[in-house]
Amino acid sequence: MPVAVTEFLVFAASQVGTPGPANMALMASGARSGLRGALPFVGGVALGKQLVIWPVGFGLLELQGAFPGVFTFLKWFCAAYIVYLAWKIAGLRLKRQDAGGKTPGFWAGLLVHPLNPKAWAMVIAGFTGFVAPGTPPVQATATIAVCLLGCQLALHPLWCFAGERISLAVEGTAMETYLMRTLAALTVLSVAFVLFAGGAT
Repeated sequence: MPVAVTEFLVFAASQVGTPGPANMALMASGARSGLRGALPFVGGVALGKQLVIWPVGFGLLELQGAFPGVFTFLKWFCAAYIVYLAWKIAGLRLKRQDAGGKTPGFWAGLLVHPLNPKAWAMVIAGFTGFVAPGTPPVQATATIAVCLLGCQLALHPLWCFAGERISLAVEGTAMETYLMRTLAALTVLSVAFVLFAGGAT
């Protein structure tokens, strides 16, 4: 297949669903105003990743033909960065957010992923790990874009809805440490899957 869709969806869900700058912001937004009030921010965050996906897709796929070694380098570099993020995730602790203040809106959400290094690493890993050489750029980029948008629309609202409840339920308990370490382990496993198991390379 030009794009290993099933394998990429597993990878994408593990990345979109784990803690990072975007999900921490979504948790904070949900804690301030609930899911309904945070929906404009959710929409901005989801669409903001498209501002990363399309330029990366066209630029990297054009680069592949002239410099195939660049893909191998980027694949390992992004994997190393995501493992580093997993290490950071393991040490994160949930913090209940102040309920006061203005809820961030659509435009604030739109900027989250273009400024988020985890988003860049995730998108590059998607193209380098799951797209077969020679795949037309439009086909590859549209597939990656749709898969990531679907994962975001399914998982981002859950972070908003659960933000306050998760914080209240596990903050400061032994379960909090267990939760964060489990999420970190899933992140590392997803990277190992990219490097050694699935994906078109």
